[in-house]
Amino acid sequence: MAREIRRIENAAARQVTFSKRRRGLFKKAEELAVLCDADVALIVFSATGKLSQFASSSMNDIIDKYSTHSKNLGKSNQQPPIDLNVEQSKYSGLNEQLAEASRGLRQMRGEELEGLSVDELHQMERKLEAGLHRVLSTKDQLFMEQINELQQKGAQLEGENMRLKKQVALKVGTTPMHIHYLHKWMDRMSATKKRETGTVPKLEIGLTRAAIYSLKLRC
Repeated sequence: MAREIRRIENAAARQVTFSKRRRGLFKKAEELAVLCDADVALIVFSATGKLSQFASSSMNDIIDKYSTHSKNLGKSNQQPPIDLNVEQSKYSGLNEQLAEASRGLRQMRGEELEGLSVDELHQMERKLEAGLHRVLSTKDQLFMEQINELQQKGAQLEGENMRLKKQVALKVGTTPMHIHYLHKWMDRMSATKKRETGTVPKLEIGLTRAAIYSLKLRC
């Protein structure tokens, strides 16, 4: 069981104990400063008001460092509650905005319409009409882009067709005049086939030499 510590009533014994304990305390403080490279300062006032002090370096420097640290510690202890209140307020505001946006989305889907006034319903109707208009405009724009793309591809295919016709005509020894009549002959064949069947025949590039010879005679 630990021995109970009490005030020494005898003044002489009290002064002897003070002197011994003070030397021991200062010795421990010096050992702490040397062993751990710490800044240590001790200030002791006796019962008679006599000052005793120990400092591992400059007492004033250590006291200034303590004062600066105490001020910063006081500020840091006061700041977190303010920041916490601000964050809590932001969190509550975001929750309210999220709940309002969710309710508006459900109402746009036709849910939870009870309790809405006629003006609120009219306003919602205008929003839906504006949204539908934007959807239709976007869809029309996409359709036009697709049509333009198909037209460009059609023009490219037509140009490739013409190039292949010229290559075939040159391989069988036709002149530019023959190529002109060849195009006119194929156009007439396509028109005739279209009147008979109602469809446009596919372009046949592989012409026989007899057909080319017949075209030459016509020229």
